[in-house]
Amino acid sequence: MPRAPEPKPVFVDHEGGRVQRFRTGFTAIPAMRSLGNLAGKNLPQALKAARAAGFVLASELRACGLDMSFTPVLDLDWGNSEIIGDRAFSANAERVGLLAAALMNGLLLAGMQACGKHFPGHGWVKLDSHLALPRDTRPLSDLRQHDLQPYAHNNSLNMAAIMPAHVVYDQVDTLPACFSPFWLEEELRGRLNYDGAIISDDLDMVGAHSMGGIAERAAAALQAGCDAVLVCNTFADMDTLLTSQLAQAQPNAQRHRRLQRLLAQPVPCLQNWQQLQALPDYQAALATLELLRNY
Repeated sequence: MPRAPEPKPVFVDHEGGRVQRFRTGFTAIPAMRSLGNLAGKNLPQALKAARAAGFVLASELRACGLDMSFTPVLDLDWGNSEIIGDRAFSANAERVGLLAAALMNGLLLAGMQACGKHFPGHGWVKLDSHLALPRDTRPLSDLRQHDLQPYAHNNSLNMAAIMPAHVVYDQVDTLPACFSPFWLEEELRGRLNYDGAIISDDLDMVGAHSMGGIAERAAAALQAGCDAVLVCNTFADMDTLLTSQLAQAQPNAQRHRRLQRLLAQPVPCLQNWQQLQALPDYQAALATLELLRNY
C-alpha cells in the first residue's frame, strides 16, 4: 500500500516569500498575493480559489495526522514588510477580509480550525520580527481604519484562534502587542468582542526578547491575555518551559473553554492520504488552483 509523503519542514523565508513548511509530496499552495491580484480582476473566481486553497491545505495536512495550521495572514500588503511580503492577500482591507473568510471556509470544510495573524497588523513595518523588534509609529485611529478591518470583518466567523504580533505600536502602547493587555484585552476582546483563543507568536523570535528570558516571556504573554504560547526554535527553551511552574498551572475556566474549542475538530478527518487522492471535492479543488496559476 502506498504511504503518505514524507513531510519536509521548510523554514521561514526571510525575503518575504511564500511560506509553506511541508512541500515534498504536498500541493504547492499559491502565494496569497496571487489571490488578491485575481480578486482585482474576478472576485468570485478569487473567492473560489481561496476556498480551494484552504481545503487542499487542510485536507492534506489532516490526512497526514496534523490538525492545525496557523493561517490565514490578515496583514495588509503595504509594500514595506521584509517578512510578510506575498503572504498578504492585498493592501485593500475589505479584499483581505473576504479572501480570508473564503480560505477559512475551505479549512473548516476539511476539518481544520483557523488562526488569523498577526494582530493588529504586521504589514506596515519594514523590520522582520524574527530578527528584530519592529516599531509601528501610526496612531490608533489609522490602525483601526485599515489594519484592524480584516479582524472586524472575520470576527463574525468567530475564528478559533488569533496570533498577535511581536511589534510595538509606539503611539498606543510601549509593549509589543503579544504582551500588551491593551491590545489583547481592551482592543481584541473588548472593542472587537473576540472570544476565541489567543496564541502567541513564537517566543524565540527576537521581537519577543525584550520581555526577558523564555519563562518571563511566556508568563508575560499569558498575563497579558494569551491563552497559549508558542516556542518553536530553541529546544533548551522548550525544556525550560515544560519543566517550569507555568506548565503545571491549570488554566482558568475561560481559558480552558477557549482551548477546548480550538482543539475540537469542525468535521471528522475526511480521508487518509491514499483515499484523499481520489476524493472528488479534493480533485475539484486542485483543478481550481491549477486555473489560478494561469492568471
